[in-house]
Parts: sequence; structure tokens; C-alpha cells
Amino acid sequence: MASDLDLTESDHDQMVSGRSLWGKSGIRPEWRPIEQSFATDVAVVGGGITGALVAEHLTARGFSVALVDREEPGFGSTVASTAMLQWEIDSTLTELEDYYGFERAAGIYRRSGAAVAGISKLVAANGIACGFRPRNTLYLAANREGARDLMEERQLRRRAGLPGVYLEHPDLFTQFELDRDGAIYSPGSAEADPLLLTWALIEMAVRRGARLMSASVTTLHSEGDHVTAETDGGHFIEARHVVLATGYSMPGLVMPKLHRVSSSWALATVPQDPANFWRDRALIWEDSHPYLYMRTTADNRIVAGGEDDETIDAEARNRKLPAKTMAIQEKMKRLWPKADIRVEHAWCGTFGETADGLPLIGPVPETPHVFAAYGYGGNGITFSYLAAQMIGAMLAGMHRDWFEDFALDRDGPGLRRFGEGVVRAGNELR
Repeated sequence: MASDLDLTESDHDQMVSGRSLWGKSGIRPEWRPIEQSFATDVAVVGGGITGALVAEHLTARGFSVALVDREEPGFGSTVASTAMLQWEIDSTLTELEDYYGFERAAGIYRRSGAAVAGISKLVAANGIACGFRPRNTLYLAANREGARDLMEERQLRRRAGLPGVYLEHPDLFTQFELDRDGAIYSPGSAEADPLLLTWALIEMAVRRGARLMSASVTTLHSEGDHVTAETDGGHFIEARHVVLATGYSMPGLVMPKLHRVSSSWALATVPQDPANFWRDRALIWEDSHPYLYMRTTADNRIVAGGEDDETIDAEARNRKLPAKTMAIQEKMKRLWPKADIRVEHAWCGTFGETADGLPLIGPVPETPHVFAAYGYGGNGITFSYLAAQMIGAMLAGMHRDWFEDFALDRDGPGLRRFGEGVVRAGNELR
């Protein structure tokens, strides 16, 4: 059975606008144009954080890999990430229990936690210099009703064996100087420079023999036991498997009904006085729509973002950048009055999310030997790591029942909830 995917209709160049602050101290990987056709075990299309993690993991498993992108590695949606590596998912455990039952929901949350732990171990074992730091998270209630919801969420998390404590207003204000009705305070997350992490992972894969190639893959032809990838230069890559890691833009694929595209905005302030940061520089995010999230950086800036909406057109998104930046500044100042809200970097990007807050990872239906990973919402790097582990296992012939929780053709929750905002707005920039 043969199957073709046409990858030419892509708006990949429109993913990101503005100027983020990442990668200043890094050495960019060398990528070269494809000069002749060749064969490999796996062709990975997309050189961002997902492609880098997949390439690193597959080369560690002994596969030969070609990493192919039409632009410089990391300069798609990855450069727009704010790299808050959280195990907490856009959909709360309470919501996932409503969708899929407690055991399945708890298992999903535990795997997200294991993914962050896996990234931490990978960075430490290889001495990757990417500003990686373990961080606690503060999940803030927007109001009193939200505080009650978060208290119930924490009780359910305790039942699932997930770490964290609930802080009522007096404790939250005393310990963190944050004037909110309540919050969940949890260990086990992290932060990083996403470009430095991506480049280091690619270099690790290259040292194991991976090829880093500059090209646009225009067509995939799946037939028999292999896939032929045709490039814009007229060359062919014959692969046993292909992994699509191109962000929200998946040309040629029929997008699942539970997937949608939205936009988000972010900023980085001038360097702050470290004495004026909140306790332990925790990752902060709100239970509100649109929400605010904040983190700090190694050079003492505050990175903040949010204001997600359903803007898809790149020009319309870009026109909103000044107003969205101002809105984020105002929210940041209200939440943390000590902040110097002067902005040195502001950017925006378009991302994919799903109705249940879970990624789309696995085989592309009716296209043998082609895999995809996208729809990450607010857990881009966390779910990228999960995708690399899952796809590596699949290519090695291993299957686990829980892989179906993330399948591209899975049955999602009632889509009515998605349109009404019951699922929290995700943010691939986070």
C-alpha cells in the first residue's frame, strides 16, 4: 500500500515574530545543503527542540538519522519558547479525570513529571550548558472561586501521589508576598534556554553520526517498508521511518478535530535587582483566561507572557504585539509591584493545542512508517521529550497501552468544552 504526503503548503515561516533573548552565548550547529540523494534509518523533518530531542534519542539507540530543516535549527517556534519546563498540564487533573477517568488521568500526569525528570537527567549527564535550573511552580488562583477549585485539584493530586502543597492567602502572602486567594506550590519543574538546549542536543546527535541538512522536504512517499522524502533541490532521502517535528504546521496531514491553532505573546524585561525577586524564583502561572505566566533568567530578567487568543494570521498577530506587550506589563506590575517592567525583548508566535491539553504523538494514520509530534499547548519541551521517548520505543518495536493516550486519531473529550474555554488556554511559548 502506497501513500503520499504533500508538505509544500506550509506557513512555517510565519510561526514567530519579534526578538526573543535566547542563544546569545551558544555555538550554532553547522548545517549543509543536501548535495546528493542518500539513505538513512530515520529522517527527522524539523530542527527545533522536538527534532533535536528525537535525533539525540534515536542516535543513542543506534539508529542512523538525518535531521532536515529548511531554516536554521531552532529558529522556528523553539526560539519563541519561554522554556518553562513544567509537568503540570494545561488541563488540570480534575479536568482530565472528567474526560478519561482517574487512573488514566493520573498516569498522564505522572508521565509528564517523569518527562521533566528525564530532561534534567539528560542535561546533567551530558553537562549541557543551557541555563537549566530546577524550579518549583506556583499555580495561582484568579479569585475565591478559583481558590476553591485549586484546593480540590490539590486533593486529587494527593490521591494520585503527585507532589505539592496548597497555600491559602495568609501563607501565600507571608511567604511569597503575592496577594492572591490561594495557590498550589509544587516541586519538580525547571527552566532553560531553549536554543542552547536545542543546539547542544543536535551536536550530541551529530557526534554520533547524524546528518544535519538544509532542505525543504516537499513530498513523502510511503510504500512497502520505507519512505522516500523528496526535497526542493530534487534530491531524495530514502528512510525506514520519517518523523515530522515541524511544530503546529503539519502540511499534508488531516488535522484532528481536537487540534486548533492560536497565538501567544511574551516579553523579557531589563535585568532586575536579584534582591527584588519573589521567593526561590519559582515559575508562576495563573488559573485564568487569558493568563499570565512569569519566570526569571540567569541574567536576572523577568520573562512574562500570555494574552493568548485565536489569532492565526501572522500580520494580524504582529500588529497586536505592542498592545499585548503593554497588557502583560500591566498584569506583571499588579502581581509583582517590585518588578522593573521596562522591556528589552518582545515577541509573539503561533502554536498548536488540543481540546484535552495533551499532545499528538505517534504514527500518522494510513501513512506507514511516518510519525508526527505536535499540539503541545503549554508544555512544549516537556512533551517534546515525551515524544522522543515514545517514538524511539515505537521504532524499536515496543508498544505500551498508554501510547494511545496521545495518538493522533484518539477520541478526545467533548469538543463543546474546548470552544467554551473549559480547557485552559495553552501556550507553546511557555
